[in-house]
Amino acid sequence: MFQPQGFEQRSIITSLGKMVYYTATNSPWQDNLTANRDRETLVFLHGFGGGSSAYEWSKVYPAFAAEYRLLAPDLIGWGRSEHPVRNYSIDDYLITIREFLQQTCTGPVTAIASSLTAAFTIRVAIAYPDLFKSLILVTPAGLSDFGEDYSRSFFAQIVGVPVLDRLLYSTGIATSGGIRSFLEQRQFAQSNRIYEEIVEAYLKSAQQPNAEYAALSFVRGDLCFDLALYIQQLITPTAIIWGQKSQFTGPEIGRRLAEKNPQAIRVFQPLEDVGLTPQLELPAVTIGLIRKFLPLLN
Repeated sequence: MFQPQGFEQRSIITSLGKMVYYTATNSPWQDNLTANRDRETLVFLHGFGGGSSAYEWSKVYPAFAAEYRLLAPDLIGWGRSEHPVRNYSIDDYLITIREFLQQTCTGPVTAIASSLTAAFTIRVAIAYPDLFKSLILVTPAGLSDFGEDYSRSFFAQIVGVPVLDRLLYSTGIATSGGIRSFLEQRQFAQSNRIYEEIVEAYLKSAQQPNAEYAALSFVRGDLCFDLALYIQQLITPTAIIWGQKSQFTGPEIGRRLAEKNPQAIRVFQPLEDVGLTPQLELPAVTIGLIRKFLPLLN
């Protein structure tokens, strides 16, 4: 919902509707000398949660704008992209992520993705390896990994109750207090790293018309799967960053996933004192790690 200086909003049409994305097109990133130069493409894909959007990466991707072509989409059902009224499925995101890459990129890209979206990106890379040059993933987890069934959790069961789910969303998620509480308890390791702009950006996304459909599909567990069943098929060179204090899936899950495919997963980097989204909590550290991993993978 917030775009950095020098970036503009564009869109494509996917099979589920309009998908908005942000890309560097203006000063200070482009001029007559750099606008037409062929550049490697970095695609930044946000994770899921109440109010998620491309804002999640907005403190990181401008650092690469002078060297790379950058794309940062709002996934279908989130941010400024279209919000179809539907119960979202895993295939909805596997298809629209693929469609986005096919429509906006002419060659293999480096995808930088987080949480459940990172797990989806692994599956897209398995099915369409020619779309990817490398992957840099933050806490890639299917949230039902190694046989765990998130959909049976207490919270998922509550949100699965019709009518009550909408009430919980409107009163407990899509409010300033609900957003801040989620960030403090589930997303950040240190609450003093949360500032008002972050809360406002998540709130604006969460309050978009029909935003509850994608969010509730996620919270119910409709989008969860066991990534351990797929990850051995990955051939794209990959680096993983994992916050030691991630509330949803701890780093031991990440290590087990990485150990299932050491040929493709070349780096597993745990980060101390950080939660699910180091790209917001410690953006400078995240930028440094991405810069370190890009030449290693490519």
